Amino acid sequence: QHYFTVLFGHEGQKPLELRCEDEADGDEWVEAIHQASYSDILIEREVLMQKYIHLVQIVETEKVAANQLRHQLEDQDTEIERLKSEIVALNKTKEKMRPYQGNQEDEDPDIKKIKKVQSFMRGWLCRRKWKTIVQDYICSPHAESMRKRNQIVFNMVEAESEYVHQLYVLVNCFLRPLRMAASSKKPPISHDDVSSIFLNSETIMFLHEIFHQGLKARIANWPTLILADLFDILLPMLNIYQEFVRNHQYSLQVLANCKQNRDFDKLLKQYEANPACEGRMLETFLTYPMFQIPRYIITLHELLAHTPHEHVERKSLEFAKSKLEELSRVMHDEVSDTENIRKNLAIERTIVEGCDILLDTSQTFIRQGSLIQVPSVERGKLSKVRLGSLSLKKEGERQCFLFTKHFLICTRSSGGKLHLLKTGGVLSLIECTLVEEAEAS
Repeated sequence: QHYFTVLFGHEGQKPLELRCEDEADGDEWVEAIHQASYSDILIEREVLMQKYIHLVQIVETEKVAANQLRHQLEDQDTEIERLKSEIVALNKTKEKMRPYQGNQEDEDPDIKKIKKVQSFMRGWLCRRKWKTIVQDYICSPHAESMRKRNQIVFNMVEAESEYVHQLYVLVNCFLRPLRMAASSKKPPISHDDVSSIFLNSETIMFLHEIFHQGLKARIANWPTLILADLFDILLPMLNIYQEFVRNHQYSLQVLANCKQNRDFDKLLKQYEANPACEGRMLETFLTYPMFQIPRYIITLHELLAHTPHEHVERKSLEFAKSKLEELSRVMHDEVSDTENIRKNLAIERTIVEGCDILLDTSQTFIRQGSLIQVPSVERGKLSKVRLGSLSLKKEGERQCFLFTKHFLICTRSSGGKLHLLKTGGVLSLIECTLVEEAEAS
């Protein structure tokens, strides 16, 4: 009675036909198969591989440090042996000089007091000179620059901690619960919509958790702060941001469409009522990653402003900044192109007859609005110009769309739908001439 079939995506594998004793057991098997996603396992494997690579790098660094410490210990053992031999030699010399020292014990008490005062004065002068040196450095421009640099790093760690928390809320309060809801018996949202809304946000969270742990480890070694190698680890993996940024506007559109479903809207409001969200909506959390790359660029600008040119990290930080700026420009151009294509397609869908010229990806939207088409008249040497079937006896309202290559003129029917003018509805701007009449009338 209770059959289900498992179909495989590759050829050569026959489908499995399985049967259960009762319906509940069959539903449980089907749901378990749904949740055993191979792609999720691949993502988890990739994240674990990144963590493994990071740990291997840490182990290699620790090995180098251990070798250095071992060499230092060997050198110190040699030094201790040398000092021991010197102590033995000094003790022998002391034994020989004991009769002479016995005579020194009979030294004049006034001489002892003078030597004591001289020793006190020498200590006081040394402490005073050292205090002056330290005070001069504290007030120097270099020390002030280093204080500002340290403050920038501390603020960066706090901002990274807050960002990781925001990603944690996005994944654990929204993504994973919605993924579970999509696998329910009456899902309020499909798995495809969940993937479209959140895309690779979980991978971004894992990436920044590793980066944040690295930052905290560097702060533990303060005042020695080496950050460039952390950015060297982060930069190759920032391409996942391109996918997220490119998908951002589409994810918000899919979310808005899903909210039309009352069950989903009700469930989403329950998630947003979680105290961890602090009253923020899902759209707010989806927007946070959009500002992370610019935030890193600003931080690196400030760090370089307070990093001396001879500093060991100067070149590495400049390289990281240039790579982030290049990535930011690429993402900005991709977002602009994607938004332009979506805008053109949205306009094309509103026109009943459709419009093939809007499928040109180099066609950029400029503006739209309502214009009144005025009846043409003879004026000087200008001939009559008629657009469409407009009567020359009355004015008509037209919905117009201006692009970089074409000008569209549409009429709106009583039902609100747009129709291109049969004649002159699509004007090529390359073939047009704009004439300005200077007459006051």
